[in-house]
This record gives sequence, C-alpha cells and structure tokens, in this order.
Amino acid sequence: MKASPFQLLCGIGLLAIFSSTMSKSPVLPLFAKALGATSSTVGLIAAASTVVGIVASAPAGVLSDVLGRRRVILFAVFIFASAPFFYLPIVGTWHLILVRAYHGLATAIFGPVAMASVADLYVAQRGEKMGWYSSATLVGRSAAPFVGGVLLSLASGSGMWRYRIVYLVCGTAGVLAFVLALKLPVREGVPFDAEGGLDRVLSGLSTVIRHRGILFTGVAEAAQLFGYGAYEVFLPLYAMSVGISTSLIGILLGAKVLTLTFSKPLMGRLSDRYGRRGQIVAGLIVGALSLGAIPFLRSFWALLVLSLLLGSSMAAVTASTAALVSDMAEGAYGSALGVMSTIMDVGHASGPIATGYLIGAMGYRGGYPVVGGVLLSVALLFPIMVPKPVRGERR
Repeated sequence: MKASPFQLLCGIGLLAIFSSTMSKSPVLPLFAKALGATSSTVGLIAAASTVVGIVASAPAGVLSDVLGRRRVILFAVFIFASAPFFYLPIVGTWHLILVRAYHGLATAIFGPVAMASVADLYVAQRGEKMGWYSSATLVGRSAAPFVGGVLLSLASGSGMWRYRIVYLVCGTAGVLAFVLALKLPVREGVPFDAEGGLDRVLSGLSTVIRHRGILFTGVAEAAQLFGYGAYEVFLPLYAMSVGISTSLIGILLGAKVLTLTFSKPLMGRLSDRYGRRGQIVAGLIVGALSLGAIPFLRSFWALLVLSLLLGSSMAAVTASTAALVSDMAEGAYGSALGVMSTIMDVGHASGPIATGYLIGAMGYRGGYPVVGGVLLSVALLFPIMVPKPVRGERR
C-alpha cells in the first residue's frame, strides 16, 4: 500500500530526528569532555546547532511558501544524511562546533517546513495531527538516548571510537530519511515572478512579524526549549556528579521524550477541543517547578519522576504553540512557523550557553532555579501578551 504524504512526513521525521538527537544525547557532552572541553565550552558546542536556526528558520519557511515544501524538505534531509559522517575525523573542540552548526541547519529548516506541510493538510484536526506528527518524531527522539547510551556502554573500551560508532549509526538513519524524502509528492508553491511574487512574500512575512500573538507564542516555546536545553546538556553531567551511570542517564533523557511521545497527540486533541492558551500556561508552570527542583535531588528514581513531569509539561506547551500560530497565520503557515522557529531557536541556543555560565558561577543549585524562573515569568506574561481569540480562532 502506498504511503500518504502525512505518513511519509512522519517516517522522515522519525528517522531524521533519531539521527540528530543521537548525535547529541547523551554522546555530545561526553565526546566534548573527552576532547578537553570545559563546562562553558560544552554549552557553546551544544548551542552551535541551534544558533543557525535563528538565521535559517524564517527564510526556510518563506521559501517553502514560494517554492513548495518538497524542495526545501529535500535540502534539509540531505544535511541530516551527510552531517553525521563529518564527526568521524574530529580531533578538536572547535571542529566540533563547526560540524554542530552544519548539522543544526537541517533541523532549523526541516522543523517549520514539515509542520507547515501538516498545516496544509489539516484544519479542523490541526492540533491532533500536529501532535501525531510530533509523536512520530519523538519516537526517534526517545529511542536515540537509549540506543546512544547502549552503544557507548558496549564500546566502553574503544577509546575515541566509542563516540564515532554512535555517529556512524546516526549517518545510517539520516540516509534512510533521505530515501523516504525522495518519495514525497511534488506540490508546487506560490509562483515566484517579477510582478509581485517577492512583494507577496515580504507582505506576508511583515504581517507575521507585526502579530503580537504569533511572536509571544514563539517566546513561550523558546522559554520551554531554553529549559529543555538546560536539562538535556547538563543533566548528564549533574547525574554523573552524583554517581549515576551512563546507561541510567540515557534512561533519564529517554524517559522525558518517551512521555512526550505518548502524551502529545492527546494534548493536541485537548487543545483542539478546549483551547490552546491555558494549556500553554499550565505546561510552562509545571516545567518551571520541575527544572528548579533538579539539583536538590540525587537519586535516579527522583530524577526519573522529574523527567516524566518535564516531558508532560513540554507536551502541553509544544502541542499547542505550532497549532495556535497556524490558527493566527491566515494561510501563511510557512512564514509564521518559520518566524516562531527562529524565536524558538533563540531560546534553545541560549539555554545551554546561559546555563553553562550560571552553573559555573552559582553551581547547579543556583543555575537550575534561575532557568525555572525564566519559564515561570513567561507563563505569567502569556495571558497578557497573547490576545484573546477572535471569531474562527482557537482559544
């Protein structure tokens, strides 16, 4: 039976995100430390992949509105397929930063364009279908830390090759994603001509940028990913400092994403039925409290409970933000989701950098509560900054 465009998008997202996630979780901070990186440098390395999204996401969304989604997706998935092989010859931390920047270009482009493709396909069930697509990607994201942790444990006596083996597996998954992307149907975008194509694009982008609701919804997701970056990069180092093994660290990271995988379609359906705004606020508050509690717990089981809470909070927020932005975008889905992704990447990129310096200056017990405070502040401001719904728009 021939796969539908939605099923192909789900398969591509699963493999691509599995590949990119395993390239950083839990291997990246450990690989960086093995290369001699300090804590602050680990934060810079981790952020390099998301910094490029600040520049690339919005143009990618605009181009997908003009040229069609398929062409832009193919370009992004080619990077997913090729980037893992550039980790193999790395011998210095600055080389690692460059490769992470190239690898991050794939996610920066693919994320908003794939979501815009889902928005094209569905209206009434938009939140739920975006949730199912996200869950497909989260199958890959949740499996990646488990597989990466097991590979690192099995190759523990192989020196630097224990890390390179992980990146070879990442490359294989990326190539499979590219093969699926070639099967996407060709769907043309808006004609780009000298008589107004560029003006239409710039007008639509200008409208999106001036929309306070779209912008602050992007800020809410940025705050959520600010906290996620702090958790993903520094939890492995914190857990090692309290005596938790590498394989158990993989379980902690994977459990958070596994919770996302199972709960996101439900959260999307709830946002379709009951409204998106209140769900975003509740998710941010739970995330803030969970992040602030991390450095006061030392047992695997306590940290596992927090990982589950963080996964649930992230599902509540991210199942609603992309759908809410699409509701407010009036058809310019690629541009709107690209702008949101740009704002989101500011949060994702700054999370590891800021947390690295906070932990260096204040320790874990000072740094993580500050990160939680960022999420709480955004939660309190959200009802003020995002306008109430108008007719035809979700709450």
